[in-house]
Amino acid sequence: MVSHRRFPSLASIRAFEAAARLGSFAKAAQELDTTSASVSYHARRLEEQIGVRLFLRYPQRVELTESGKLVAHEAMNAFAALRASFIKAADVDEARFSLTTLPTLGTSWLTPKLGKFRAKHPEIEIDLDLSPDAQDLSTGRFDAAIRNGHGHWPGLSAIELFPSIFMPLCAPALKAAAADIADPGRPLSVPLLGRSDWWMRWYRALGFSDVVLPGSFGTHLSAEYLDIAAAAAGHGIAIGSPILFRNEIEAGRLVPAHDFVAGDGRSFWFTFPVARQNSSKISKFRDWLCDEAERDRDAAWSFIRKAIVAEP
Repeated sequence: MVSHRRFPSLASIRAFEAAARLGSFAKAAQELDTTSASVSYHARRLEEQIGVRLFLRYPQRVELTESGKLVAHEAMNAFAALRASFIKAADVDEARFSLTTLPTLGTSWLTPKLGKFRAKHPEIEIDLDLSPDAQDLSTGRFDAAIRNGHGHWPGLSAIELFPSIFMPLCAPALKAAAADIADPGRPLSVPLLGRSDWWMRWYRALGFSDVVLPGSFGTHLSAEYLDIAAAAAGHGIAIGSPILFRNEIEAGRLVPAHDFVAGDGRSFWFTFPVARQNSSKISKFRDWLCDEAERDRDAAWSFIRKAIVAEP
């Protein structure tokens, strides 16, 4: 009588199912990437655990007993259903792509482009997370990320998209008021917008040290894209990326308050776990994203080529 206190080991059941389905311990061993002796051991162990003989053993083959046929039928159905569920789960997983990125890049650069990816790959649904902090890609919550840095993250593949550069940007109506912005010794009549450390780095790249910023700061906002929106509305001069906000510049909503471009030596990178490099959805998004980044690099080359990297 089979004990209800201990279910037979899954390893034994798996070995039995493969041997029963293929009619051979050797073929089962090949499928399971093990040895015939191991399959034979697990099959024998299963027989001992349930107290029923499942195989008739011959020199070159095995044959199921009547009891073995009964167990094999149920086992093969169970494993077939399990394999089908794995395939279905993989299909579901490949149909949903989760990406995390920085708020400004996600809002101003990526989101307006996503319609083109969906038109090209309508079978893939995108979940986009915007976070100023780098999210852990090892938990499985996100498939990939677009990060800013130097491209060195253990366990992640990183593909460079475009450099991190910045310059003063303002509404056309404020261009004249920003005429003296290159001279930190001359006060400005309009407020500054954006990160003070980027402004300081821009002046250092321009050749000034120990800079006292020439203008006071207006509204303090939480993200670069909000500073740019305020600048486009005429509320001040923002420090921002001419790549991320190229559309605003080309549309005339913003103009460079000065032609000098600075960089911090970092870039934006598409990153994903090395273990996921064969994922179809990641490959599709990567290829599309790299094409988009290449077009924008080419379009913004006049800014990129003259960027001067300043030390922190």
